[in-house]
This record gives sequence, structure tokens and C-alpha cells, in this order.
Amino acid sequence: MKKRIISLLLTSMMAVTGLVGCGNSNTAATSGQDASKASSGGDVHITYALWDSNQEKGIRKMADEFESKNSGIKIDLQVVGWADYWTMLEAAATGGSLPDTFWMHSNEIYKYASNNMLMDLTDKINKSNEVKLSNYPEGLVKIYNQNNKQYAVPKDYDTIGLWYNKTMFDKAGISYPDETWNWDKLYEAAKKLTTGDGKQYGFLAPLHNQEGYYNFVYQNGGTIITDKKESGYDNPKTIEAMKYYVKFVNDGLSPKIFDDAARGQAMQNGLCAMGLFGSWNLSGFASNDYMSKNCNVAVLPSANDGKRASIFNGLGNAISANTKHPDEAWKWVEYLSSKEGQTKQAELGVAISAYNGTADAWVNSNKTFNIKCFIDMVKYAQIRPYSNTTAKWEDKAYELLKGSFTGEKTVEDACKETAKMMNDCLKEEK
Repeated sequence: MKKRIISLLLTSMMAVTGLVGCGNSNTAATSGQDASKASSGGDVHITYALWDSNQEKGIRKMADEFESKNSGIKIDLQVVGWADYWTMLEAAATGGSLPDTFWMHSNEIYKYASNNMLMDLTDKINKSNEVKLSNYPEGLVKIYNQNNKQYAVPKDYDTIGLWYNKTMFDKAGISYPDETWNWDKLYEAAKKLTTGDGKQYGFLAPLHNQEGYYNFVYQNGGTIITDKKESGYDNPKTIEAMKYYVKFVNDGLSPKIFDDAARGQAMQNGLCAMGLFGSWNLSGFASNDYMSKNCNVAVLPSANDGKRASIFNGLGNAISANTKHPDEAWKWVEYLSSKEGQTKQAELGVAISAYNGTADAWVNSNKTFNIKCFIDMVKYAQIRPYSNTTAKWEDKAYELLKGSFTGEKTVEDACKETAKMMNDCLKEEK
């Protein structure tokens, strides 16, 4: 069954015509192989694809530093938004023109690794003086390891924090969120911060997993996927957490938001007093005048019984299996993965570097927000749930759960429907 699914996947990928999606207006959508050929003065151009424009500025500085120490190698950044990024990679993979180097995610690693699209980095890592996998969190290393082969090196990690509007809290006479907060305190504050006229909501509870209900599920002792690779959506603890989360919407304390971009806007335009957002949003929020002036961040509230959890994930740097410049591509990824590169990434505030011991450099990179809270939550962080077909069942879960946010179905029915769908997907993996 697994081979049949992969065959169907590759067939559907071949139906994609052209390179879909482009980044910012000043970002070229040139394929990895073509860009590598477009060298001037004998330089080798290595393409590096990413999906977060907020990180582009810092990574460009890192690339400039790398180029200054590695004469003859130029790094060309390709920035493409999250949704278009994966469409771009699929189309490029079909044509054999993946970017030389690019970001990889837990949702997609199995598909790309199992279809021989990624370079096996195991030998290069073993021979490197700069990259030792023991320097990275074991859980992140495991994500990018398939059949004892390492297909990406951890780039960063992230946790989820409770962002809040200090100005709104001050006006309402409510103390800021801290480690004493639990679900009851969050709900009570949300009620007081909701004006009832649609102009200000107390809490943002969108249809979103990593920056939303996943955190409450694991705080409540529920699960999304079990150790036996079965769905946890029908677990009573999971349903109970989902009911609590959706209650903010049903009680009018949260707007109904299903669009990803609208989530950030809800905080940045003052529509919501509180919301859950990952540490990777730091550079974007720091550059927003409204957020810098009015907002801060705290650890997530605990469940009422004191149990804590914050979803933990991390990206990996991968190399195309078909790159025409494997040595130069590895030099770039080796630099990004070295203590020097990882420290620089942290100091620039790009992301929390995955390299052990660099967290303080990231915390010190920003004095506007209490970002240390993201590091404090690592001790009880929960790895983002994933399997070989994560992208498939996560997308379908959104479709099935949406009705509970709109009132078209009960939370319990939506969760049980999602569990059945997810178990069907998981059976395809066996």
C-alpha cells in the first residue's frame, strides 16, 4: 500500500506544470539548477529556499558573512510563502530542479526522503569537524532521520507563548499573565477583555493546531497521535480540551478566524487582547510598531490541575539529492549548522538556534519582549505530533473540525469524525 501511495504522489506531482508561487516582489523564482549555473566571474551560486520573509534579513547577513570567508561561493535566497513553498518544491522536484539547499519540515520529511529527493548527509556529518548531531535536541535530530540516514540538520526550534496586549490589560485593570495562570484565569480574563461590540475580543482561538488547540490538548493529558500510531482525537481528554478551546468562540470571546494571515493581524490591529503565537514570530512582531508598543509575551497557562505543555518543533536544513554543487552546498549547510553559524542566527534574533547552549544569545537579541519565556517552556515542551502522512491528515482535520467552530456540529462529533479520517490515513502507512 505504501508503494502505491508514493506512486500516486509522484504521478500527481508530474501533473503540476511550471513553477507555482513566488516570494516577495524582489525574489527571483529561478530553479536551483539554473540559478547555480548563473554564476558570474566563476562563482558558484547556491540557492537557499525558505518560507519566512521575517527571517530573510538576518539570514542574508549570515550569507554575506559566509561568502566573505568562502571565496567563489554565492548564496541566492529564495523566499516563498508557506503554502506556495511546498507547491514550488513539488514542481521543482518533478523537474529535477530543486533548490540546492532549503528548509525542511516534520510534515514533509518522509515524502522527500523516501522518494530520494534529499541528499543523505550521514557521511558528511560523520566527517565534519563542525557538525555533531549530539549538539542538537535528540527529538529534532530524530525527525530528520529516516532508516538511520540523516537527511537534514536541525536549524532551530520553537515553542508557543501567550502574547497579550498590555494596554488593554491596563485599561481593564487586569494583572498581566504569568506562570500562575491556568485555564480558569485565561477564560475569566478573556471575558473581562471582550467588549461585546465586535471591536475587541479577549482571546484569539482560531482554527489552528500548532499555535492553537494542540497546546490545550496536551496540557489536558490528551494526544493527537498515540505511540501505536493511532489517532487521539477521540480520546476523552482530547475532546475535553477541544471543548474548552472552542468555547471561546462559541461564547463570543474570540472572533471566528480560519485564515492564517488574519491571525497575526488580529493581534497587530488590536482586535484581540491575547493569542498564542510561536517564537518564530519574534522578528516580525518586533518590527511592528503596534506590537512593540502595546504587547508582550508570557508562558502558556497550565491546565487547572497544573499540567503544562507547549508545542515544540524545529526546522531542518536539507540539500537536494540532484544538486550540481554538492561540496559547496554542504559547506553552506555546514556553516549554518556549526556553533558559529548557529550562534550568529541566535544573536541576530532570526530564530532560537537548535545548537545546545545558544539559547541565551537569542534571548539577549531582543529587549522589547519577555522572550525568555519561550526557553523556560522547553522543559515541558511536547514535540509536534507527526507521522509519515502528517500533511494529509492535518489538512483534512481542519476541514472536519471547522464545523465545531461555526456551530454546524458538536465538538465531540467533529473530533470523532477527525479520528476516523486520521486512522484511515495512518493505516496507509503500514
